[in-house]
Amino acid sequence: YMENIIASQQSSLVNLENGSPPLGSESAPITIVKFGDYQCEACHHWFHNTRSTVIENYIETGKAKLVFIDLPFLGRDSMTSAQASYCAEDQGKYWEYHSMLYTFQEIEAYDSGWADRDRLNAFASSLDMTMDEFNECMDSSKYKNRVKANYDEAVRNGVQSTPTFIIISQDNKLEIFAGAQPYSVFAATIESML
Repeated sequence: YMENIIASQQSSLVNLENGSPPLGSESAPITIVKFGDYQCEACHHWFHNTRSTVIENYIETGKAKLVFIDLPFLGRDSMTSAQASYCAEDQGKYWEYHSMLYTFQEIEAYDSGWADRDRLNAFASSLDMTMDEFNECMDSSKYKNRVKANYDEAVRNGVQSTPTFIIISQDNKLEIFAGAQPYSVFAATIESML
């Protein structure tokens, strides 16, 4: 009977295996899961206003790690830009590529082709990636199923907008909030869980 309870608790936790490599220490007690789309304006806002302070105070200090899970639903280039991030991971450059997508995101020109294949290739090239390998990865849709699995995981967790954050403590307590919340919300939540 006890085993069943434990199993059901485990299965309700977020499955991170298809998400990004963790940013920060694997052994950090707190996991910040961010569900996002590379064409999401609020994600862009969070990236440029809050992320660096969270990284500085919690990730670089070993208190938390960050995992990004794709919820690509905003436009035709959302799926391919998510796949490109994992093609970059193959070359050890996931987070650099992720940052580049949010740095060059055109929020006014939503789904305007700013993240079309040519731009995705240009980002890879500017990060000195091996272009043959990157192109092969993209052409084969190698990570299509991984991105789809992340999308399904977001849906399974009831995530309906981006960004949505799920903060998980070492003893598997969860806090969920939607939107580009300010740093104070992250600080208060993480401190209460440490």
